[in-house]
Amino acid sequence: MKPRLTVRQLVERLGATVALEQIGDPVGLDRPITSPEAASPGLVLSGYFNRFPHERIQVFGETEVTYLNSREPGVRRTTLETFFSYPIPCAFITKGQEPPDGFLELAGRGGIAVLRTPHKTAEFYRLIKPLLADEFAPTVTLHGSLADVFGVGLFFTGQSGIGKSECVLDLVERGHRLVADDLVIVKRRGNDVLIGRGHELQRHYMEIRGIGLIDIPAIFGIRAVRQQKRLEVVVHLEEWNQDAVVDRTGLDGETHAILDVELPKIRVPLNPGKNITVIAEVIAMNHLLRYSGVNPAEAFNQRLLARMRGAGGPNGDATLPAAASATREADLRRYLQEDDE
Repeated sequence: MKPRLTVRQLVERLGATVALEQIGDPVGLDRPITSPEAASPGLVLSGYFNRFPHERIQVFGETEVTYLNSREPGVRRTTLETFFSYPIPCAFITKGQEPPDGFLELAGRGGIAVLRTPHKTAEFYRLIKPLLADEFAPTVTLHGSLADVFGVGLFFTGQSGIGKSECVLDLVERGHRLVADDLVIVKRRGNDVLIGRGHELQRHYMEIRGIGLIDIPAIFGIRAVRQQKRLEVVVHLEEWNQDAVVDRTGLDGETHAILDVELPKIRVPLNPGKNITVIAEVIAMNHLLRYSGVNPAEAFNQRLLARMRGAGGPNGDATLPAAASATREADLRRYLQEDDE
């Protein structure tokens, strides 16, 4: 099985950002990295190997190097021989320090690459951890289209030919942004964040039936696309069925799980003449409204319950005093009388 990440690939991806240099024998660059974690040896250097996480990248900071230099040569060599006998992916030395005596020799004998960076240990961890987390993040490839609508990531799903691409194309024409069409690669960051992007070969190309492939940034400009976007709402397009049970109020919210993350799901039945683009914009704005603490369906339900109980004011709004409700109703009547339309 091909490893997900090797030491060589890690060095290439860190690039000039971390200013890495390999010291000692040129070995170990093809070793696989199997853990998304990096760790300092800690108690291992004192001879306690019972809970040694050898599958992790090992980082030697100033504390570790100073401690090794303080040990007797024989003790230090014995500790390092045991340390490098484990299948460690690689070892990093931070702050541009010189390795202790025997360090490079024993690492080379074990076929383990030793890399050095001028960055401080805390800064090195800050740079390497996001890369490892992204590389080992749970990933899935999904069929659908992803668009950024008013800053909300809408993921359009539905059977082939239902009109997902056409809907996103119309959204792009209205000033929104395409992330990926037809094939969306989704990664989970942390416990509840899903990030979607397109495949590098078809990114920002779109297939429109009857036309073929079109290049979105070439037609609409670079403002019409973005490289990745968080998935926030699943919009499922389906054919109209008059016998189907459809949510009419929004109170019974449906969810859709992707990589064990639950996202709100909106089913949109399609029939001739329905303006799905405007509906998609309303879905995005309603999602933003709920984030601000306003739930229209719940607010309407509370007003209805208040009216049924007789606890509300003249307009059935239990959240307002009677005088305030009467004033608002009078203002509404005056507006309607003066409205020429």
